[in-house]
Amino acid sequence: MPYSIIFFGTSDFSLPSLYALINDARFDVKAIVTKPDMKVGRYQEIIKPPVKIMAEKYKIPVLQFESIKSAESYEALKLVQNDTQIDVYVVVSYGKIIPQKILNMPKYGTVNAHGSLLPKYRGASCVQSAIVNGDDTTGVTIMLIDAEMDHGPILFQKSTVIRNYDTGASLHDRLADMAGALLPEVLTNYIERKITPKEQEHESATYCKMLKREDGEINWLKSTEEIERMVRAYNPWPGTYTIKNGKRIKIFKAQKSNHELLVSNHDMMDKRSINLIKTDEWITLNKKLYIRCGDGEFLEILELQPEGKRKMTAKEYLAGNNSKTHLD
Repeated sequence: MPYSIIFFGTSDFSLPSLYALINDARFDVKAIVTKPDMKVGRYQEIIKPPVKIMAEKYKIPVLQFESIKSAESYEALKLVQNDTQIDVYVVVSYGKIIPQKILNMPKYGTVNAHGSLLPKYRGASCVQSAIVNGDDTTGVTIMLIDAEMDHGPILFQKSTVIRNYDTGASLHDRLADMAGALLPEVLTNYIERKITPKEQEHESATYCKMLKREDGEINWLKSTEEIERMVRAYNPWPGTYTIKNGKRIKIFKAQKSNHELLVSNHDMMDKRSINLIKTDEWITLNKKLYIRCGDGEFLEILELQPEGKRKMTAKEYLAGNNSKTHLD
């Protein structure tokens, strides 16, 4: 007889895990809890959470609560629990803190898949934080949930190397796929007592905040390496941008460029002239676009989007704009 589950999830990160559980004969997903539909844009178009769209495809009942902490939420879940004898709750990127009295409802408690190697990066922006901070590895943690955020005992962890070209999007998708591949087996082994939950090393915990759009503004006083990692990590959300001549320019892709190479590859530039270029100054060189950073090195801009215009390559941008300094 399959183990009965209620799945809590909202974002795209949840989808591989939900798909894996739906299509595994060892489990029976009885219901799905997700955030309410949202009204988006000028015309207030109603957008369903990705998890709801998958639930409807597989004809699984969906519960959407304005507040998971409300008496209504508790009573609705209690009713499902009493009717179907749920074995375990599974939470993957639900986006809300679930009260302990709900977590305790199922027979085997509540299991969560999280996109970092806990106790590092407890919180919402764990994928972006790993890239921004220059980590070599990250991974997925399957854990039990308790009353505190990302605090519960660990059931299983698996790591992955962070590649030097990984973006927030590529790493997000890889970790989501890892969670989906791991979850059914780990969940089964936990229920069948083949895994002993292990307490986290709480003194080593680090935390990351929920990102807002304004967090993507680039501080050019930082090093070239820090800014390049930020551009990758915050792609696609919250995105990175800078203000030039009073207008916002989004930066989608960039790479480090050593100033010694710029000098050696251009006859008009020498060490003296390069030292006159200020931090945050834009220059064109050999039909390429560079911005000087706080460490004295240059970031080559590859893809950008000026305010009110489409996304374009640096070459397209330079064809229609005059940067502050030309060295071509």
